[in-house]
Amino acid sequence: MNVRRRRISGIAVTAATALGLGTLSACSSDSSAAGNTDKFDVVASFYPMEYLAEQIGGDHVNVTTLTEPGQEPHDLELSAKQTARMGEADAVLYLKSLQPAVDEAIAQSDVKTKIDAASLTKLEDHGNVEHDHDHGGEEHADEHAEEEHSEGGEHALDPHVWLDPVKYAEIAQGVAESFEKADPDHAGDYRKNAEALAKKLSGLDTAYKDGLKNTATKVFFTNHAAFGYLAERYGLTQEAINGLDPESEPSPARIKELQQEAKADGVTTVFYETLVSDKTAKTLAKDAGLKTDVLDPMEGITDKSKGEDYVGVMEANLKALETALGAK
Repeated sequence: MNVRRRRISGIAVTAATALGLGTLSACSSDSSAAGNTDKFDVVASFYPMEYLAEQIGGDHVNVTTLTEPGQEPHDLELSAKQTARMGEADAVLYLKSLQPAVDEAIAQSDVKTKIDAASLTKLEDHGNVEHDHDHGGEEHADEHAEEEHSEGGEHALDPHVWLDPVKYAEIAQGVAESFEKADPDHAGDYRKNAEALAKKLSGLDTAYKDGLKNTATKVFFTNHAAFGYLAERYGLTQEAINGLDPESEPSPARIKELQQEAKADGVTTVFYETLVSDKTAKTLAKDAGLKTDVLDPMEGITDKSKGEDYVGVMEANLKALETALGAK
């Protein structure tokens, strides 16, 4: 299924409404279609949630997404229209802590079924890379730790859990159970679709295990710390230029440290991504004599993505890692 072709812009939604063209079919990038179909209407917060809803829901769901293709999801701000339409949906599927604006809107929404993907698996604190390598001493580290774990500590947890196929499969199972409960008439199909998705994700897991089992180095550099779960799952070490925030700027000390580490650990490649600037990654690569390539955190699928869907992009990521790490 080509999700890019199936997305319809907010402008198109407005135009269709004005022209009386009727209800839009799944899958719109604006949530205007939510609640207006005879299907099980699901609002997804961003692409990885959208993919789960489509794969598990199949023909029985109408999926709309709050995050436009190519939009950086961390910085999403919802329109009043999106927030209002969310309340018309049968279910909303999101990942708490990734998009603060979405969390706030869902908390205030009357939508009956709220599915928080973060509650369906265990999130971990992989740390803020920039601060982990700070040389300001224990006092600074303690202050930062206190700051990180304030407000319940939710923002200290790494939200990029979908990049681990095993954890993503755990979430998928929970989503399927929620769909079955909310729309019992189609529970059997949801279960069947979830089993098919589980097989795809198990195949990905096996491919990653086999492909990354024997490599020249286990260290890879990324633009921001999105790949902590993937690295942990397959015995790799992620070193991020930035921390969990893709827009933050690294310190000169961090850049120097990465240059030294590249030599020590045989790092060949600095990975950047499609939705944020590649300037810092390319500067580091040039200064350290390294190559650059794309490792996609899959926060959105665009024409620049090296794959049509989640599985396709994950397979492209595996190939990129195998090349960069010197898989044998």
